[in-house]
Amino acid sequence: MTLIDSAMRTRIRQELARIEHEENVRILYACESGSRAWGFPSRDSDYDVRFLYVHEPDWYLSVFDRRDVIERPIDDLLDVSGWDLRKALRLFRKSNPPLLEWMQSPIVYVERTEAADEIRSLGGPAFSPKACTFHYLHMARGNYRDYLQGEYVKSKKYFYVLRPLLACAWIERFGEMPPMAFDTLKELLPPGELRTAVDRLLERKKSGIELKEEPRIEVVNQYLENQISYFEHAAAQMASSGEPVDDRLDPLFRSVLRSAWEER
Repeated sequence: MTLIDSAMRTRIRQELARIEHEENVRILYACESGSRAWGFPSRDSDYDVRFLYVHEPDWYLSVFDRRDVIERPIDDLLDVSGWDLRKALRLFRKSNPPLLEWMQSPIVYVERTEAADEIRSLGGPAFSPKACTFHYLHMARGNYRDYLQGEYVKSKKYFYVLRPLLACAWIERFGEMPPMAFDTLKELLPPGELRTAVDRLLERKKSGIELKEEPRIEVVNQYLENQISYFEHAAAQMASSGEPVDDRLDPLFRSVLRSAWEER
């Protein structure tokens, strides 16, 4: 697990408290996303803080659509953004992988009310192998196209293709949401030259060495190309959805909305 020092945790919680005050919202859950949660931050990695929140009940009683995302300008260290709980639950119906990942982040800054636990409990039954595989495949394909095509590539970008493809492989094998930790996912790699190359790259990244442009690693590139091609066909054959949970989302939303503001 990636550790966050107490000074940084304090700064992040202060920023979340400032957002609550400025936006007049109640933050229900906040966690780390991205490389720190995945277990392979670089020395210069920023903090990707993601959160769920609710407005006061009357905010939702409007004939007008309102902005359901809060974002703060990204600085050298902090990238902070969040979703309104109603938006999050609408996306949850579609088995949204970023939201499902947030719910299993190993680094949690805030957790209030039953919202996160309820979403976690529904995540298994509602999980859609097809939707999540297509999400990860799209991510892998885009990153591979943008960063790993030349003779020289940014080596750290290998992880941003490897991880989503290994997530696809996990879904295919186990039929469930893949774990956050890259160390767990990489156990799906076959032993031999490929695994050795990935282990060496991971060791360098975890040591804090900045992975800059280097000659492409052919054994890894070949694996990535093969996996992208394979899942472009395999994803379409996967199950479309899990159990319907629509009838549980409105009661969850109302319950959380009440309890979030009763605590104040």
